[in-house]
Amino acid sequence: MSDSWYRIGHTTYEDDRTGCTVVLFDQLVPAWVDVRGGAPGTRETDLLGPGRTVGQLNAILLTGGSAFGLAAADGVMRYLDEQGSGFPTGGGPVPIVAGAVIFDLPVGTPRRPTADDGYAACLNATGAGTDTGRVGVGTGATVAKLGGLRPRDGGLGVGSARIGDTDVVAIVALNAAGDVVDPATGALLSRDEDTSPTARPSRDALLSGAARAAEGENTTIGAVLIGEPVSQLTLVRAGIAAHDALARCVVPAHTLVDGDTFFIAAPARSETEPGRVLALCSAVEVAVEQAITRLFQPAANPVA
Repeated sequence: MSDSWYRIGHTTYEDDRTGCTVVLFDQLVPAWVDVRGGAPGTRETDLLGPGRTVGQLNAILLTGGSAFGLAAADGVMRYLDEQGSGFPTGGGPVPIVAGAVIFDLPVGTPRRPTADDGYAACLNATGAGTDTGRVGVGTGATVAKLGGLRPRDGGLGVGSARIGDTDVVAIVALNAAGDVVDPATGALLSRDEDTSPTARPSRDALLSGAARAAEGENTTIGAVLIGEPVSQLTLVRAGIAAHDALARCVVPAHTLVDGDTFFIAAPARSETEPGRVLALCSAVEVAVEQAITRLFQPAANPVA
């Protein structure tokens, strides 16, 4: 299936080092959310849980600005309302917009994404979705904040894997407290100042008692888009796979001071046989790892 079932748009304030990213769907789509970090900032995640009435989304918002940035969802709601999109009710369609935030308030000048920024991101949405680095939600993202050295830019990464005619796409806003490593080689990616490629300064600082981190001032969030109809079980397992990939790339991951969250979506529901679930989850892992590691390849990410 092509990527025509979704569009991705951004609002970027590069000088202010903040922004937001929206994933718009052409109809309500089945979705799941998996929150593993200890300090999440989220919106409309409960309605995706087991036994809930809705369990579907019109859009996913990934935004900077910490809890203030959730205001951008109001603009996404306004855009979808103008399009007549939403969950059908007796009072008309109600747009379903789930979202999560990263903490970027100390970076750049004091600006927080607003409802107008969420609306603008919708207007900017295209089917390409290949912008990476300092764009949208990733504009003010930083990593490696526990080891006593200067944090390095994180950003918005995009990765993909293909199984037959199906594309699995991961959009990841990397703003982790921990160090970033290449899971294929174990090489340290996020510490230019450290001469040892296998060092883990953040974890070492925690073990020695030297690390200091403010609660909630980090967080990696993302959306994984599976380009074929799948079962609810597949969505759940894909969320686990996304976090497995994150934990291979970020050391430490899912900490008390991160709010790590992944949304998983597919164009429709369908029974999925076990072998296919395994294959799709492997594709999710590849896509998430690629989205993260590509941020540290200058040729692939010139703006980071």
